[in-house]
Amino acid sequence: MAGRTKYNVDSDIAKRTYNGITFDSVLEMKYYRDVLCPQVESGNVVSYELQKPYELQPKFEHNGKGVRAITYVADFVVRYKDGREEVVDTKGMPDTAAKLKRKLFWYHYPDITYKWITYVKKFGGWIDYDECKRLRSAEKRNKKNNGGINHSITY
Repeated sequence: MAGRTKYNVDSDIAKRTYNGITFDSVLEMKYYRDVLCPQVESGNVVSYELQKPYELQPKFEHNGKGVRAITYVADFVVRYKDGREEVVDTKGMPDTAAKLKRKLFWYHYPDITYKWITYVKKFGGWIDYDECKRLRSAEKRNKKNNGGINHSITY
């Protein structure tokens, strides 16, 4: 039986490989397969890059010791036929480092559209991560306000 990494990624690479490309996660592979490839085939996407690095802070020296640069590696950089370009990162559950790197990315690259997306079946499939978070919070509030009881009556 295959194990999982600390980021909950299945170590069975066959589950996250498509068209000969092994992705960092199953979610990333599904986005490529189910969203990006059909858009390339339709002509809506003219090009894309996988795993493109961006420098968020250069390397420097502190007290005589080298400090490595802080980099962020984008899952996808997508260029559309209308000229738009966006960075897309698939997220299941972002950790604190991802949240910090997103803020640094926004600061250093304010002109690049950057979004996190996730897949949630009950919310219709692929959805912006921040919208998903908002919908989950609303669900939680509604459940709390209704005491967890469904008050609707059907006849």
